[in-house]
Amino acid sequence: MSEVILNDANFEAEVLKCDSPVMVDFWATWCGPCRMLAPVVEELAGEYAGKVKVCKLNVDEAPDTSSKYRITSIPTIIFFKGGQVAGQTVGLQSKSALQEKLNALL
Repeated sequence: MSEVILNDANFEAEVLKCDSPVMVDFWATWCGPCRMLAPVVEELAGEYAGKVKVCKLNVDEAPDTSSKYRITSIPTIIFFKGGQVAGQTVGLQSKSALQEKLNALL
């Protein structure tokens, strides 16, 4: 797996202080659409390696970060650039829709 696994402890260092754009997939093991999105996120992590950091954050294991970003529905993907939120999607997304968002960050 080429995605970075996030938690409350490493979120700031891995996402907010990252020099490259970051895509964070907020998910949970019990979420069906999240499981459907997982292979797409993994593919994107490989395709954008070296250009965009692709991360996954389990909302059940990182309640502080999930609360800070007001995650109420999953899957939610938040795009960061320069430590700031640069975009967000909620719900199951197509690979092409996510590629559009990622390309806009580059």
